[in-house]
Amino acid sequence: MSSQGERVVAVGVKSLEQHKEDIDHDDLDGGVGFLGIVGIMDPPREEIIEAIKIMREAGVEVKMITGDHPSTSKAIAEQLGLDEHVNTITGVELDEMTEEELTEKINDYQVFARTTPDNKLQIVKAYQHSGKVIAMVGDGVNDAPALKISDIGVAMGQKGTDVSKDSADIVLVNDDFSTMSTAIHEGRRIYDNIKKSILYLLPTSFAEGLIIAITLLLQNDLPLQATQMLWINMVSAITIQFAFIFEPAEEGIMQRPPRDTTEPFIDKRQAFQIAYIAILMAVLSLLAYDWLIAYGANQATASTMVVNIVVMSKIFYLFNIRTRKLAFSKEFFSNKKAFLIIGIMLILQIILTYVPFMQRYFYTEELNVLEWLIAVGVGIIVLLVAETDKFIRLKILKKEE
Repeated sequence: MSSQGERVVAVGVKSLEQHKEDIDHDDLDGGVGFLGIVGIMDPPREEIIEAIKIMREAGVEVKMITGDHPSTSKAIAEQLGLDEHVNTITGVELDEMTEEELTEKINDYQVFARTTPDNKLQIVKAYQHSGKVIAMVGDGVNDAPALKISDIGVAMGQKGTDVSKDSADIVLVNDDFSTMSTAIHEGRRIYDNIKKSILYLLPTSFAEGLIIAITLLLQNDLPLQATQMLWINMVSAITIQFAFIFEPAEEGIMQRPPRDTTEPFIDKRQAFQIAYIAILMAVLSLLAYDWLIAYGANQATASTMVVNIVVMSKIFYLFNIRTRKLAFSKEFFSNKKAFLIIGIMLILQIILTYVPFMQRYFYTEELNVLEWLIAVGVGIIVLLVAETDKFIRLKILKKEE
């Protein structure tokens, strides 16, 4: 019955004298009359089985720590689909191992049965020593120490004790384990979007720095005024960056393996892309500025075009950073709010360029059609170069796979 996932209770009877008021172990010395056994089954819910399946596809290993009988625990774990081959170990067996032995063998087991609070601490520490990031889920007082030392302690909000909630980092308000898979999905989406936002901001910020640095080295007039740089860094950056808040999760996000926590936040390829995009933006902006000055435009008009070149480059570069796929794929319209935000930014650029009040404080001038076409053209060049790099990289990746 235990091997079928039932919790088994043996029932017996012992006749005692009528006048006895207390019962102790001595009264059982003569044995107990066996009546039978009762099997209690709490079948796993379908949503938990599905959640574990999703988590396993995402590279997250789910382990069971329980006080139940090893056979019962193994049967339930197999029903849940914890692994193709479920291996069980008991708390007594854990106590017989040294810390080094447990660290070496901990990844061989999916179920830990008949465990004590001390065993839970042993298990968490052993997984951490083996290089794993541990999220411990618990609800009782005896779970509190393990919740405290785990990388992420998760307590149940409804059935959980106050001690477990105080020891945890996260509290599940609905006590639903399947919420964990949703949390992993959302966490990966947020992490992706934070990283995209940083990879988006760095090239444009470095491009501004390069524009100033190159101008100073050549001892030329600065192509950007202080208020114009403030506009680029504050207004345009913050406005366009809002697009990443609404960016949906990319396809296959839950089929990726967990990221290696020892790897740098920005890898060599991404650093290379940041560098060449910054150089491209800066060089094209300075060439356009010098060309306009050479053809008799005043400094205010040339500076206005540089501001618009940088902003247009940021708008077009957004489409490259938004997705790991090519920009002009089915993902192009996946974030409709991005187009709304871009529209708002374009209106702000028109206000900056043509409204007299803005011209006075930001030292801007009206641009003609050719000058707008140059600004848009530079943005298209930035996008095409970044997309060509992505296309080559995806081809190499596909060939390696």
